This record gives sequence, C-alpha cells and structure tokens, in this order.
Amino acid sequence: MTITTTPGVLPADDLRLAKTPSRISWGAIFAGVVLAIAVQLVLGILGTGIGLTLVDPVEGTTPGAAGFGIGAGLYWLVTTIIALGAGGYAAARVAGVHDRFDGLVHGLVVWGVTLILTLYLLTSAVGGIIGGAFRTVGSVATAAGTGIGAAAPKVADVAGVDTGDVREEAAAYLSDAPSDPAQMTSEQAQKEVAKQLPALARGGPDGARAESRIVDIVAAQRKIARPEAQAQVTRAKAQFVKTKDETIATAKSATDTAAGAAAGTSFMVVIALLIGAAAAGAGATAATRRRI
Repeated sequence: MTITTTPGVLPADDLRLAKTPSRISWGAIFAGVVLAIAVQLVLGILGTGIGLTLVDPVEGTTPGAAGFGIGAGLYWLVTTIIALGAGGYAAARVAGVHDRFDGLVHGLVVWGVTLILTLYLLTSAVGGIIGGAFRTVGSVATAAGTGIGAAAPKVADVAGVDTGDVREEAAAYLSDAPSDPAQMTSEQAQKEVAKQLPALARGGPDGARAESRIVDIVAAQRKIARPEAQAQVTRAKAQFVKTKDETIATAKSATDTAAGAAAGTSFMVVIALLIGAAAAGAGATAATRRRI
C-alpha cells in the first residue's frame, strides 16, 4: 500500500500523534520568580539603608513615625512594581511567547507564585510569633469587653497566672480575719473590702450582701453611724461603677480603632497586590516577541 503525502502536510497518523506545544513555560516562570524576589530583596535592603541614614537622634532630625511609615509604604509599593515588572518581563522573554495573552498569563503566574512563596516564607519564619501576639491581644480585648468580674480570670490567663493559686493565696491572707468588723485591724478591713468588691461589681443578691458587709466594715472602722457609712459606700460605689464603665468604654474604643486601622490596612494591601499583578502583566506583555 502506497501512502501519498503532500509536501508541507503531515499524514493523518502523524497528525493524531502530534502534540500541541505547551503555552506555559514553567522554567521561564521560575526564572521570573527568582528574579522578582532577588530584586525585591536588593531594593528592600537599599531602602533600609536609606531609612537608617535619616535617623539622627543626636540632632533630633529623625522623621516622625507617621511620615516614616508612609514613606516606607510608598517605597515598598514602588519596589514591588519594579520587581514584579522585571520578573514578568524576564519570564515572557525567556519563554519566547508571541501572543500577548500568553505573555500576560506568564506575568500573572509569576505574580501569583511570588506572592504564595513570600507568604509561605513569612508564615514559616515568624508566623508563630505573630500568631501568639494576636492571640494575646484577642484575649485581652475579650477580657475588657466582658466586665470586671469576668475580666480578672481572663487577664490572669493571659499573664500566665494560675487563678487557683491566687484564690489559695487570698484565702491564706484572710483566714485569720475576724468576722466582726469591729475586731478587724485596718489591714484586715482593707483586705475584706477588696474581697467583696467583685461581688459588688456584679450586682444582684450577691452585690447587695457585699455592699452590706462593706457598710458594716466602714461603720466599725471609722466609728460612725451605719446610715452615714451607707452614704459613704454609696458614693464610693457610684465612683467605682463610673470608673469601671469608663475603663470598659476605653478598651472597646481602642479595640474599635484597632479594627478600623486593620481594615484600612487590609484594603491598602489588596490594592498594592493588584498593582503588583498589573506590573507583572504589563512587564510580560511588553516582552512579547513579534512573529517574523
């Protein structure tokens, strides 16, 4: 059987066996990623050196924290654009792509791989420290928002203090305190009042009993009538509640401010990442070779 072929045309069997060439060159992408990270590191070290030259504590010409932070953020954005643009350009050039869309894909893949690799390096190196810090901040914020009664054990946990040991120590201090307020020393009276304050802050039946106990102690220690002692305790209680409410409000306001700042930072980071993607894509499409 004779197979007739036309010059420039593959036989049918060869057409079935022919493979479509890959439009993605992972070797070129890897080269672009390496170049992007290297450029980013070099420019980052250069920026650190420039920033340190601006610090002059002797003359007092050191820039403010706000201005320094804005300058550092802008410098990071510019260096990211340069690094990703260079990485995307190198990837498309080495891959030898002729289609602008193929070049754009190479640039975006360089951006994506660089981003994933950078996040991995950051989380593997300092993720434990950052995670621990955020967990501590979260615990303190939760403690501040739940009132003094619930805050004490949570703050103790954050500080690494065993609340059981605290209770045992407090019991040891108060074990020899007489139940009659008139027989208490000044130090014993102060400790007994401090012991009643958490119940007073919680309110309810326990708070009423704690307030009555404090009134008895004040009347006995100051040798005044019980109504007068009640008036003094009422004024002190109002001031105590006011201070507690102000502390909780301040903690909530600080948490609110921190959350707002974190949200703003997140939006800025997203915008910066999109700008980086655009830079990588633009660099790659600029390197697209024309067909001869």
